[in-house]
Amino acid sequence: MSKAHPRRIGRSLLALLAGFLAVIFLSLCTDVLLHVIGVFPPLGRPMADKLLLLATAYRAVYSVVGTFITARLAPHRPMLHALTGGAIGLVLSIVGAVATWNREPPLGPHWYPLALVALAMPSAWAGGWLASLEWRASSLVQKD
Repeated sequence: MSKAHPRRIGRSLLALLAGFLAVIFLSLCTDVLLHVIGVFPPLGRPMADKLLLLATAYRAVYSVVGTFITARLAPHRPMLHALTGGAIGLVLSIVGAVATWNREPPLGPHWYPLALVALAMPSAWAGGWLASLEWRASSLVQKD
């Protein structure tokens, strides 16, 4: 077994971790900011559908950013890394949806966790695609 192989696995895991930490950090900071400035209601109070739609939108954008980071840091096969991050996000979204589905009192409408599940893989693909576009563009510049 080559010494480069374990190093690449470590870099792959770090790329995935960096993407996830970016998504978590951005999401939590945005949530807190929107609560502090009064866009979101105080914690523990229900949120209107339009506010949950806003949260869904920025979470989808942050997922694209996170998988872009993962793909850019990947030691090889950036799209595979981005989609792996998306698959992990998909599993976590499903677990979250199942865990909160029949909670009393309800945490919100059922469409919200389903939207997070539905957006996990398309967001990951978009992040990987953007990273591959950037990689191709930088490759062309280096050849000239």
